[in-house]
This record gives sequence, C-alpha cells and structure tokens, in this order.
Amino acid sequence: MTFPSDMRFHIIIAAVFWSDLVELRKIRGISSSYKRFYKERKSFLCIDGSKLIPFEQVNDDYCDCEDGSDEPGTSACPRGRFYCTNLGFRPHYIPSSRVNDGICDCCDASDEYNSPSRCQNSCWNLGQQERALVEGQMRTLDEGLRLKQQLIEEGVLLWREKQAQLRELQQVAEDLQIKLEEHSRRKHEADRLREQTRKAMKAGDGGVSRYNSSAISLFQLLDSNNDGSITVDEVRSKVAFVQDEERVLSVDEAVTLLGGGHRMDLTMFQHTLWDILTTGNSVKIKDTHNALGRLVGEDSHLKAADRAAEWEATDLKKVEESYETVNMEISDLQKKLAIDYGTDWEFLFLNSQCYQLKVYEYTYTLCPFNQVTQKSTSGTEVSLGIWGMWDGTPKNQYSQMVYENGEPCWQGGSRSTTVTLTCGTETGLRSVKEPSKCQYIMDFQTPVACQPVLKQRGVHSEL
Repeated sequence: MTFPSDMRFHIIIAAVFWSDLVELRKIRGISSSYKRFYKERKSFLCIDGSKLIPFEQVNDDYCDCEDGSDEPGTSACPRGRFYCTNLGFRPHYIPSSRVNDGICDCCDASDEYNSPSRCQNSCWNLGQQERALVEGQMRTLDEGLRLKQQLIEEGVLLWREKQAQLRELQQVAEDLQIKLEEHSRRKHEADRLREQTRKAMKAGDGGVSRYNSSAISLFQLLDSNNDGSITVDEVRSKVAFVQDEERVLSVDEAVTLLGGGHRMDLTMFQHTLWDILTTGNSVKIKDTHNALGRLVGEDSHLKAADRAAEWEATDLKKVEESYETVNMEISDLQKKLAIDYGTDWEFLFLNSQCYQLKVYEYTYTLCPFNQVTQKSTSGTEVSLGIWGMWDGTPKNQYSQMVYENGEPCWQGGSRSTTVTLTCGTETGLRSVKEPSKCQYIMDFQTPVACQPVLKQRGVHSEL
C-alpha cells in the first residue's frame, strides 16, 4: 500500500512530534520502586499526600510539592532527590540541585541530560573495579576464615596445655609444701641440737658435747647430697660389714639399718644407726680409719653443731625460694587463663605476642591483653594504656579492644587506646591515629577477626 507524498510528509512530522512528546514526558530521576506513583493520568498526588496537582506539572521545573516529589528530574525543589540508575554499577541518589549543573554526578550521565556537558558513561568500568575489589575481599575472607579455623584448633590445644601446666604447677606446689614443712622441722631440730651443745659446753658437759658433735659430723659424712637425710643408696655406698668390707650391703640390709624405712633424718640417726656404727661390732664406715676419732678431732663441738644448723637453714631457704617461685608462676598463669580469649579461645595465640608499627618519629607497640606503648626516636617510651576489656558491638563483642590508664596526659587524665580488629590473612598493626589529644585508635588486622557473611551487599549479580 502506498501513500501520496504529501501524506507521507504529515506522517513523518507526526512521528517526530510524538517522539519529542514521549521524550518530553519521560519521568527522569525515579527508581523502579517509585514508578507506580508516576503513571501518567490527569492528576498527580504528592507522595507525602500534601497536595494534588495536574499531571502536566510533574517535572515542569517548578516545585509544587513540599517533599519535592513532583520534580524528580529537575533542580526546582530544594528537598528533591534525583535517582541515578547507573546500570552496571551501584545506583544511588543525589540532591536534585546537582541536576544539569554541568558536573557529572551519575556515572551513567543521566543527571546531565539537558546541559552542555558531555559526560561519558563510566558505570561499567566502575562496576568492574568494584567487582574486582569485592572478589579480592571475598578471597581474603575465605582465606582468613580458613586460617581462623586453624587458630581456633591451636587455641583449644594451647588452652588444654595451659590447664595441664597449671595442674602440674599446683602439684609441684603441694610437694614443695610438704618438703618445706619437713625442712622446717629439720632446721628446728638442728637449732635445738646446737642450743643443747652450747648449753652443754657452758655447763662443762664435755661428754654430751662430744656425743652431739660426733653424731652430727658422722651424719654429714653419710649424707652425700647434703639433703638432710640418709637414704638406702647412701648407706650401701658408705657402710660395710666389719667381717666382709668388700661386700656391698643389700637393699634389705640397708633398710634394716635405717630402722625399716628408706630414709633417716638426724634425730632418728642419733637414736639408732649412730649407736650401731659407734660400737663397731657389726658394721662400720667404708674406707676410713678411725673415722669417728678424726671427725671429733677435726671439728670443735660447737662448730659442728653450727654447721649442721647452717646447712639446714640453707636447704630451707632454697625450698622456700622454690615454693615462692612456683606460686608466682601459678598466679601468673591463673591470671592469663582468666582472660576472655573468645568463644573458641581463638585469640589465645595473641597472648605473649607484641606487634609494632613505625609512624613518623614514633614506634607503636601493641601487646594484646597486656599494654600499648609509644617510643620516640630519642628512646623515650610512654604507656598508652594497659589491657582493659572487649568493647565491640552487640553482634560482635570481639571486634574492639580497650586499653586504659596509660601515663598521665599533660592536659590531665590518662592516655588510652582503642584497637579495632579487622579481617586479614596476616596478623599485625595496620595504622595508628590520634584523633584527639592522648586518645589513640589502632587498626589491628588478624584472621581471627574474620566473620562469615550470608550475603555480599553493594554489588548485585545481574551487574
């Protein structure tokens, strides 16, 4: 079917007019969720319901609605918003005052539809960059979560080791307590014997004095390791039968000489084995000639008693020092185990570790669960706080640490530091800032700060 030439002309004119009308009536600056409010009809109701206006007044560059909803595509309303579709990137709103102002605010250039500016559509490139960034973040998150699981497993094992170590130390402390009581008793006995010797010498009782001195000296001769007691092995190594000096005593024979036990102190020795040795009828000291006579002759009575008391005092002091050291270790370990290291002890590996970062002329050191310090190039070190508590969000309590009561600030008060934990594949300090005087913030990266996410927000799959 053909049309006359004049009719074809009118059809073309009508088509051009209609296309201009469609372009003119295109409602710009609205999201798909708001399109239902802008279906063309005789009238338009402001979205806030405040006014009903003719639909022709929508986007006519004059603000009729208080909420600016009648001018989504122009800059007429001060409270208006323009929606950037930004296909391929993230959609967002801009103030309507920026529409057609000669500056490209939307990456798809939709905000400059009627300005001399010639904006390039950069949404796809921006979307690619963001997708690459998000993919990198997701890879970091996956690797961080994998490392976190390893650290959780290590934390559980380390926690068990610390608990076992605590039990062992407590058992050592109990054993030392018993040993301490025994050495205290021996020292008391040695002091008593020394006092008896002094009194006897003062009274002129030489027999008693010689008796005590000889007994103590012989006891010391048999006590090879100077632990304040004679054992089965010490008796077997230094005591022999008079009739058969070459034969080594059996264990049973040595136990019999020790009064049926495996160990004998000075008091029991004086009342049992001393008498057996001094008679010389059945057993004697090995490889000695007139050992008792030499012992009595070599030491004065009081000197022997004093030396025995001094040895007991020295042994007692050693045990007391050991007991005190073990109790200090127990106390320190109990304090460490009382700290909250996370629901799965995942932060336990940070204990006893320190991390440094140099910022200009200062070196900052973070020792988790201990303290934070700042050291200048001159060598001056300042405390920025000691471990206080976790202070994260209700959803993630372990996202922030607080270190308080550092050294006083010249403006008054004490220094403090807030440490924010972020997800990463490595553990270390990332940044240190001082937003206000003597109040510091740190960014501390570690795999144990990684949290699983259900959905990555901001970039949609259809982009």
